[in-house]
Amino acid sequence: MSAPVQKITFAEMRAAGVRSVLVYCSDYRCSHSMSLDAERWADDIRLSDIEPRFVCAACGRRGADIRPDWDSLQPRPKRR
Repeated sequence: MSAPVQKITFAEMRAAGVRSVLVYCSDYRCSHSMSLDAERWADDIRLSDIEPRFVCAACGRRGADIRPDWDSLQPRPKRR
C-alpha cells in the first residue's frame, strides 16, 4: 500500500494567490462539494492534513478531497 499523498500547505496556496478551497466528498457516488474560505487554517497546515476531519453533510461519510479553488485566484499586482 502506498503512502498518502501530501498536498501543498495553505501558505504555498496563498502565495499562488488562491484564497479558498474546494471540498469534495470522498464517496464518488455522493459527489457533494462546496467551496470554503481558506483563511481559517494556519499557513503550515497541508490540505491533506485536514481531509480526514471532514464529514459530508449530504451522506455522512468521513473524509474529503480538498483542492485549491483556482476560481478564487487573486491577481498579482503589476510590476513597474
